[in-house]
Amino acid sequence: MSSEPATPASEICFAPARELAAAIRERRLSSVEVVSAFLDRIDAVDNRINAVTTRVPRAEALAQAEAADRAVAAGQPLGPLHGLPIAVKDLMDVAGLPTTHGSAPFAGAPPATTDSLLAERLRRAGVVFVGKTNTPELGLGTVTFNGVFGPTRNPWDTRKNAGGSSGGAGAAVAAGMLPFADGSDSGGSIRYPAAFCNLVGLRPSPGRIASGRRGDGWSPHGVLGPIARDTADAGLLLSALAGADPRAPLSIDDDPARFAAVRPAELSGLRIAWSPRGGGLPVEPEVRAVLAETLATLAAAGAEVEELEPELFDDADECWETVEMLGFLEAAGELVEEHRSELRRDLVRNVEQGRALSAEQIVRGFGLRTEIFRATARLLSEYDALALPATPVVSVPAGKTWPTEIDGTHLDRYFLWQRLACRVTVTAHPALSVPGGFSADGLPVGLQLVGRHRGELELLGVAAAIEQATGFGNRRPPL
Repeated sequence: MSSEPATPASEICFAPARELAAAIRERRLSSVEVVSAFLDRIDAVDNRINAVTTRVPRAEALAQAEAADRAVAAGQPLGPLHGLPIAVKDLMDVAGLPTTHGSAPFAGAPPATTDSLLAERLRRAGVVFVGKTNTPELGLGTVTFNGVFGPTRNPWDTRKNAGGSSGGAGAAVAAGMLPFADGSDSGGSIRYPAAFCNLVGLRPSPGRIASGRRGDGWSPHGVLGPIARDTADAGLLLSALAGADPRAPLSIDDDPARFAAVRPAELSGLRIAWSPRGGGLPVEPEVRAVLAETLATLAAAGAEVEELEPELFDDADECWETVEMLGFLEAAGELVEEHRSELRRDLVRNVEQGRALSAEQIVRGFGLRTEIFRATARLLSEYDALALPATPVVSVPAGKTWPTEIDGTHLDRYFLWQRLACRVTVTAHPALSVPGGFSADGLPVGLQLVGRHRGELELLGVAAAIEQATGFGNRRPPL
């Protein structure tokens, strides 16, 4: 190890993950130092946030870090995330840790005996597992709360929710408790918490990250993706998670290492289609105003910004609701039959709605998804990215289940406020949230970008250019 003075823990916890990984490889920092700093940070702040739920005992986590350091000293081949800590969203199995799904029927679940495909890839990449991150019950909705662990609060304002369903992941990264985190997304569950926490959250193209999900492995609807403090770190985590697997029929067989080298696009001449309302949805005036100013900044830097409201979203709500409710029936139908009284009523309602779908409705929903994909591809043959708000509101109070009114429009179901993300989901194109500005009271506002199918590296490059032009991602929460 280097004889230089120890790096302060505060610098470690907010250093770019790629720099920490390089320092561990080059023995300028040890994994024990890095993991210890993040564990100390969790101890110091998570009692105010509630992001990391199940935790690996400190001695066990440090034993993993010591093994990582021995591998470095022995000159062994190292994965891209070697020696870095991570906590996994509490919907995915990690051997030795329970998976509660934020749901009462699983609250006393024994530790998993095997890794999910996601955890396999993280372990192969060299991570040190330190715990699980909080999620709403079975990942339901884009506000993180459940009856097992309670709500996850936003490090930018602990009176607010961190978003969801990857809310624990987003809050932990924003608060410096993790260098990055995994998420999953079928209706904004990566993009919403990233937006609320001033992070980058990427929903990749279906198949970019192989899924070992049970049931319909052919579905492009729910995907896994990275959450990080900037695009380069999101690319680093993606490089470890992406790639083909024989268990995942949609998985893409190309070299994932290229995602570790995100380069900013050239803003001059970049063609951006800007949709302030995502096809006519209610969006708070402050969100629209903040993002309009950001788009003006990009235009001043040479980007070609054209405002439009895409017709491709006309049938997207029907399509998403059909596919999503069918997915809940598949994933939780048996659970509802056995534990109905213990489950969130929204979950039961979703399963019942999925069960009531007719064959004709399902066929129409799948057909609409194909049409929307093709329409999006046509639009993005003319533009480099489609931009729209990542969320329709600046924030959600920590005790609220979802916003019931936005810009004068009443919303009577939890997913109606998610439609800025849901509509993009059914395009089957990659999308991300990147820091897009701040409200008058200093809360983050996210900008959602949609890129060409399987064009994650290019999309990350566009987001990196926006990071450089605005500097919004450099700000840290006051926690």
